[in-house]
Amino acid sequence: MGEKVIATRADLSDRQQYRRKLQSCLEALERMLRDGRFDRPRAVLGLEIELNLADEQGQPVMVNDQVLAAIGSADFQTELGQFNIEVNIAPHRLTGHVFEELREEIDTGLRYADRRAAEAGARIVMVGVLPTLGLEHTGLDSMSHNNRYSLLSDQIMAARGEDIALDIEGVEHLVLDSVTMVAEAAATSLQLHLQVTPDRFAPVWNAAQAISAVQVALGANSPFLFGRELWRETRPVLFQQACDTRSAELKAQGVRPITWFGERWVDSALELFAENLRYFPALLPICDDEDPVKVLASGGIPRLAEMRLHNGTIYRWNRPVYDVCDGVPHLRVENRCLPAGPTVADTLANAAFYYGLVRALAEQPRPIWNRLPFARADQNFHTAARYGIDAAVHWPRQGRAVRGGLTEVPVVDLVLGELLPLAHQGLDEWGVQAADRDRYLGIIEQRCLRRTNGAAWQAATVHQLRERYGMDRATALATMTRRYMELSRAGEPVHTWPVG
Repeated sequence: MGEKVIATRADLSDRQQYRRKLQSCLEALERMLRDGRFDRPRAVLGLEIELNLADEQGQPVMVNDQVLAAIGSADFQTELGQFNIEVNIAPHRLTGHVFEELREEIDTGLRYADRRAAEAGARIVMVGVLPTLGLEHTGLDSMSHNNRYSLLSDQIMAARGEDIALDIEGVEHLVLDSVTMVAEAAATSLQLHLQVTPDRFAPVWNAAQAISAVQVALGANSPFLFGRELWRETRPVLFQQACDTRSAELKAQGVRPITWFGERWVDSALELFAENLRYFPALLPICDDEDPVKVLASGGIPRLAEMRLHNGTIYRWNRPVYDVCDGVPHLRVENRCLPAGPTVADTLANAAFYYGLVRALAEQPRPIWNRLPFARADQNFHTAARYGIDAAVHWPRQGRAVRGGLTEVPVVDLVLGELLPLAHQGLDEWGVQAADRDRYLGIIEQRCLRRTNGAAWQAATVHQLRERYGMDRATALATMTRRYMELSRAGEPVHTWPVG
């Protein structure tokens, strides 16, 4: 949920004062970029994984406080819903056997956390949307005990001036006239961070935007919401609707949503932070005591607290991040489009594909963002979310004989024919060991060859349980969820799972 805060309603500041502080933050950031005050080049990655909590029957349980107390590690944190937690993975150098090191670290941590969660009557489930979650689990009484979430919910409702509604048409149609912000907690994600220098930010962010559709298509793992089969990756549309601060009239006027793909390629990180200030009113106008311009003038490094907090309430699928570590500021691109799961191996395959491909595309002599219109990249993203691994996207034509233009190509053909070799190249350029590269990109290759990912497996299993065994919808979803939990804990990637 972005920058964490502890605050009460009494801390909410005057919006004009907050806007002035945001402007000071932006001015300080611009000076720091101009003066070269940022960290030296470092190949550093980081991961955050949001997790669901369910009992042995696959049903959601509202016990995240008890689970976190049992785990007893600062690496595990609260999330919006009481059926959610999040694990933060320490930064790693993006080289050598990094993915095998991450596999061992994440697998060990999650197995430990799962054992401790069992003491509180819960098991950890790594899935984009818990298939058994019902609307009755997303009332305000299911919100985590954290002031940030209740404040944010209140502010979103005040900005809207009306109830939050869902209208999602996919395989089936879901229409709900009134839900709380906790409905958004149904969507749990994998967040991939990459530290970049200021001059490399724009190429990496643009490349990440261009490939987000392909990431979502390959990694889709959220086909069910509140008992309905919707999009193969329902999280994006759920997130946009459940966090929408706009009334119908503001939508009609073209006001931008806070869950946003964006509208253009960029030339610097500063442009994105400036857009935040220009387009989005503050949801949590909480002022810090720091004067960032004075801190910078005295030779210090400002925290830019208001800018970071504001940025954390704008849900871009690729978000700019400003942070300070050991007194040195740095920038990161935070890739937020992927769902969690199904396994640690699948998670790291998604990560390897992203880090390899974004490196290769960011360094191409003819950048993808000069050949792919931004509006098409946006359309690709939503098409991929709706159809998953069966999606077709628009992509620049290849070959010397063909100049310019786009072609519609199935995602699996694009990946097998063009993007996987680029991901191999990118991981080689990072210095990743060949064994790690081949293992995890091999999982992506097999997903494409078998046209199977988490969403495809979930949907196929539910259909089989209903058609072959005559189960009703609720029973089939619960049976599938229990089987998912068993196979996920076994650890073999999802393309190897038997259906049913």
